[in-house]
Amino acid sequence: MKFKMSAIVASCVLRATGTAAFLAQSSSRANAIRQPWRMAPVVATRLSSTTTKVANDSPVTDAENSDDDSSIYTREAESLEKLESKFLQTMRDRGFLHQCSNIEELDKKMKDGTISAYLGFDATADSLHVGSLLQIMILRHLQNSGHKPIVLIGGGTSKVGDPTGKDESRKLLTEEDIQNNTAGISKVFEKFLAFGEGSTDAIMVNNDDWLSSLKYLEFLREYGTQFTINRMLSFESVKQRLNREAPFSFLEFNYMILQAYDFLELYRRYNAILQLGGSDQWGNMISGTELGRRCEGAQLFALTAPLITKSDGTKMGKTAGGAIWLNADKLSEYDYWQFWRNTSDEDVIRFLKLFTELPLDEIAKLEGLEGQEINQAKIVLADEATAMLHGRECLGQIHETVQNMFKGAGQSTDSLPRIFVSAADLEGDGKRFADLFLDLGLASSKKEARRLIAGGGAKLGETKIEDETGSLTKDDFSGGDEVVLRAGKKRAGVVEMK
Repeated sequence: MKFKMSAIVASCVLRATGTAAFLAQSSSRANAIRQPWRMAPVVATRLSSTTTKVANDSPVTDAENSDDDSSIYTREAESLEKLESKFLQTMRDRGFLHQCSNIEELDKKMKDGTISAYLGFDATADSLHVGSLLQIMILRHLQNSGHKPIVLIGGGTSKVGDPTGKDESRKLLTEEDIQNNTAGISKVFEKFLAFGEGSTDAIMVNNDDWLSSLKYLEFLREYGTQFTINRMLSFESVKQRLNREAPFSFLEFNYMILQAYDFLELYRRYNAILQLGGSDQWGNMISGTELGRRCEGAQLFALTAPLITKSDGTKMGKTAGGAIWLNADKLSEYDYWQFWRNTSDEDVIRFLKLFTELPLDEIAKLEGLEGQEINQAKIVLADEATAMLHGRECLGQIHETVQNMFKGAGQSTDSLPRIFVSAADLEGDGKRFADLFLDLGLASSKKEARRLIAGGGAKLGETKIEDETGSLTKDDFSGGDEVVLRAGKKRAGVVEMK
C-alpha cells in the first residue's frame, strides 16, 4: 500500500512549448496549467499512463502489461476533456493522474453523488514522510470535492510486508512495533482531513480488524479460487521481484491477495467503490476490482497517481540528511520548510500543483518567473506546504530564523532543531561533533558527518570545524547555554547545555 512518486509526472507541469495544435500560443502558459491533458505531444514522452475499462461481465485487462506506453493524457484526451466531477477535474488539472479503470463511468458516479474511496498506509515506521504526502493530498482533494475519504491503516498487511519495488524481503515487524507505528502515523491525518460522522467526514480503519481473524482454510476455499497463479505472475510488479536475486517468499506473494480482499471488505462495510494509490500498486488494485465483481457483482474502480522523483532522479522524501518526516517530533518545522525551499528550479511549479492548494491561475503567474525571481516561487511553496502540515502560525518564526542565519539580523534560534546535553557530557574529551550532527538530523550517519567536516561544510557558529574526530566541550559555550552547529549554508541546529 505504499505510495511512492516518480519523475514521470514532471511532464504534467507542461510548460507551453509550441503545441499550437492544442493551444493558442497567446494563452499557452495559463492553459498548460489549467488543461494539461491538451499538451499530449509533451506528455507522451515522459508520462506512461492508461485507462482500463471495467465491465460487470468481464475481467480487467492488466494495463501494466500493455505495449502502449502512451500517456493517459493522450490515450484518453477526449474523455479527460469531458470530465465533469470536481475531483477528477482536479486530478487531471494538477497532474495526479496515471491510470484509471473506466474513468468515464467513475466520473458519472462522482458527479451524480457522494462516493466513498480509500487509500492504504502500512505501519512500517512511526511516522510518514514526504514520500507519502501525495497520497494524503489526494484524500484531501477527494474530501474537498464532496466525497468521503477512508484512511486504511495496514495493521494486518504490515505483518506480511509489501514486496512491491523491493530488492529483498522486508524485516518482519513485531506486534508491538506495528502498534507503535500505527499510533505514530495516525496523528498526521487530522492535519489534512476532517474526521467525524458526517457523509463526507473521513474515517480511519485498520485492516487488522478483519485480516487477523481470518481462518486460513476457510479463506482459501472462499477466495483462493478467485485468483490464478498465471494471472498473479503476469503483473509487472511480480515479474520485477522474481527477476531480482533475493528470494520472493510465499508470505510476500500473498500480499496481493490480502490487498484485494481489503477492497472487498471495505466495499461490504463502508460501500467503498474506489481505491486510490500509486502506480506501482496497479496490479494489486485491479485484483481488488476483479474480486469485488466476482464475489459481489460490484463495479469497483482503481485510480493511480505517478510515482514521483525529483528532477535529479533522487527519491521524493529522502535527502542526504535522511528522511523528511511529517511528524514534528522527528523533524522540526524549520527543517521541513527548508526542504521545500531547497526545491530545484525544475521541480518548483510541479510541486506547487501537487503539494499545495494554491489556485492554478496563481501558479501560472509564478511559472513566468525567471532567474533569481524563481526563488519567490520556492518560498511560496515552502510557506504553503509547511502551513498545511504545521499551521501558518509557525511561519513568522521560521522567516525570522532564516533572516538571522543568512542576513545577519538578530540571534533567534527558536525554530531550529535542538538537542540537549548535560555538563557532564561535555567533561573531559567532550561529545564528538559527528555524534551531534547525527543527533540533530544534520547528517544521516556518523560517516556522513565526518565527510561533512572533512569537506569544510561543518561549522560551530561561524567557525569551521577542522577535525573529523573533534568534540564539543564546555569551553565552546563561552559562558552561554547553547551553541549552533551548521551543515552547509542552509541547515543548522542547536545544542543546549542543561
